[in-house]
Amino acid sequence: MKNNSKPWAWIPTLYFAEGLPYVAVMAIAVTLYTDLKISNTEIAFYTSWLYLPWVIKPLWSPFVDIFRTKRWWVVTMQSFIGIAFACVAFALPQPFFFQTTLAFFWLLAFSSATHDIAADGFYMLGLNAYQQSFFVGIRSTFYRIAMISGQGLFVVLAGALEKGYLVSDVRGNVPLAWSITFYVLAGLFLLFVLYHKVVLPHPIEDVQIEKKYFKNILHEFGLTFISFFQKKEIGIALFYFLTYRLCESQLVKMTTPFLMDVREKGGLGLSTYDIGVAYGTFGVIGLVIGGILGGIVASNKGLKFWNIPMAVIINLPVLVFVILSYTQPTQLWLITLYMIVEQFGYGFGFTAFLLYMIYFSDGEHKTAHYAICTGFMALGMMLPGMISGWIQEQIGYQYFFLWVAICAIPGIAAAYLIKVDANFGKKNRVNK
Repeated sequence: MKNNSKPWAWIPTLYFAEGLPYVAVMAIAVTLYTDLKISNTEIAFYTSWLYLPWVIKPLWSPFVDIFRTKRWWVVTMQSFIGIAFACVAFALPQPFFFQTTLAFFWLLAFSSATHDIAADGFYMLGLNAYQQSFFVGIRSTFYRIAMISGQGLFVVLAGALEKGYLVSDVRGNVPLAWSITFYVLAGLFLLFVLYHKVVLPHPIEDVQIEKKYFKNILHEFGLTFISFFQKKEIGIALFYFLTYRLCESQLVKMTTPFLMDVREKGGLGLSTYDIGVAYGTFGVIGLVIGGILGGIVASNKGLKFWNIPMAVIINLPVLVFVILSYTQPTQLWLITLYMIVEQFGYGFGFTAFLLYMIYFSDGEHKTAHYAICTGFMALGMMLPGMISGWIQEQIGYQYFFLWVAICAIPGIAAAYLIKVDANFGKKNRVNK
């Protein structure tokens, strides 16, 4: 390397910067549009389209490898992310804010997905094998901190501004409160750009590939893509990727609208500030704890042992929303407790999904095959999410959550159908 930047100097900030725009697109956007009184049908449909860059991410990942360096891509995409945040902030007080902010969220989503490719590639180039193993937990931790910050801290900031806690002149001005919040996000990414431009190391291997190899790389990518669909049990695997999160794909789009909608419409009537605390902070903490515990128990007994139990656990907490929709409690502490339980179950059960993607991708071209798996994972979130708002508005929250509970059946069935080596995922065992 050309400089001696310590991994601790850049890995935490790099993965915080990777997680924040993702959570902004997937979660903050839903809260924002709910707060601005956009219909559930439009929120679910248009924000689900924002998954598309992650769906097709494997298709353009070779271009990130071919053109320029990973370091250049990281800094450039962080610049675009900051610009997108600033554009959202500028557009929010304008008359046609919904259409214009969606366009800038698209820029944000595309830049974020590209940043994921570059950052993960840079991680492998910037560290040796030992360091990659040592810092994998660190990068995951700061990615999760970004989730808590995005769904919690920044939503709380918007809610506090709405209430006039921080600036009295903003009280009651919802678009302005959110505009200030997105300007803060833009400023944060300006700092990331300036910091990473100086601190990120210059790995010797991080070079632009010569153009004469362009056709060879595209040919190799084509063969890699074809080989993915020639894997054994590809049909069952695709069914698993597309249905395992069928509950969550619909639930994640309607959770915030349900929590914020007025009680006369079947919601719980929480404020933006309350959402940031209950769902965005304590709920995400439950998610993180569930994910950590899921990894611990899976490494003890292996994926085969936990496969079906985790499929049940990730779907069972949907009953939390069935209960909430019928009882409509008013105590914030009780609602917060329900959010912790639901998010813990999701974090715990999602472990099996991640492990199966690793298992199915094993073999030649495993990095590219894993990227394709994540594309199908995003597609499984995108398609059901698009229609979830329309379904909810047709049948109401109570029946909607009952419908989502029924949607657990295909995912559990898919978990039953897949085949996994008995030793895969066990600590100190050889994974075949």
